[in-house]
Amino acid sequence: MINELEILENKQVLVVDDEPDILETITELLHMCRVDTAKTYDAAAARLAATTYDAAVLDIMGVDGFRLLDITRRLNLPTLMLTAHALTPENLKTALEKGADAYIPKEKMVDIGVFLADVLTARAQGRQAHTGWFTFVRPVFDRLFGPDWLKKIRKGE
Repeated sequence: MINELEILENKQVLVVDDEPDILETITELLHMCRVDTAKTYDAAAARLAATTYDAAVLDIMGVDGFRLLDITRRLNLPTLMLTAHALTPENLKTALEKGADAYIPKEKMVDIGVFLADVLTARAQGRQAHTGWFTFVRPVFDRLFGPDWLKKIRKGE
């Protein structure tokens, strides 16, 4: 059986979050990758301009993640949005409409390697990764927002 995380080996990944403990944890979880970190929008934008990355993991709140997502989309960079405080159906919809490959609650951060591997595998196969991670995180949204949250955002409520 092929290790599902093998695709991550030596990938260059930018992780952006304003919380140092989150940056440290993700760096440890992605030990098979070459991880650069940034705590601010400006630092992240500078890194994106100076370095070629294989993927990005962006916090939504403190680092202006949606603006960074605009940059990663222009670079065609696989991007995972990671959030705790901005975990809402509306932000999920916005992230996907802006081109995020995944939208992960921080409570599922321990599985960031699996999510990132799924995104990179999907990209390599020319497909979207939405079904893999969404199946995994939908129960979190159901618990927090009730069973009808998905219908409401599809209707634009």
